[in-house]
Amino acid sequence: MASGRQNNPGWTSDSLIDEILDKVKTIAVVGISDKASRPSAGVAMTLLNAGYEVCGVNPKLTAAMGINCYPDLKSIPKKIDLVDVFRRPEAIDPIVDAVIDLKIPYLWMQLGVINPDAAHRVADAGIKVIMDRCMAVELSVRGR
Repeated sequence: MASGRQNNPGWTSDSLIDEILDKVKTIAVVGISDKASRPSAGVAMTLLNAGYEVCGVNPKLTAAMGINCYPDLKSIPKKIDLVDVFRRPEAIDPIVDAVIDLKIPYLWMQLGVINPDAAHRVADAGIKVIMDRCMAVELSVRGR
């Protein structure tokens, strides 16, 4: 996890969140579940209902609640604007590698996914990062 690097206040920036919610069209939900009671499933459905195109990433699933799923980010056959991560902080490094390799413009780490080292790596590659915030909550508080 973190090695002493401090959290960047920009990683929870309301202006960056507004930019993301306005610009993003296609979102990959990494760690999506096919169990409706799981937060990843609820957020994915909220994103769909808000008009975003959603792809799931879970190597054990081909679909979750009607959303096509892929084993990894590199297998998704379309351009992804944002990766929304529902994985433990210590499991994020391969996701960060793929986000950087694919030049995906935004990485969003959900509530509880706090890994400043990963966030710094992504930011150093020119990718914008939100950490420890929930996309569904942010949509709701903005009335979307």
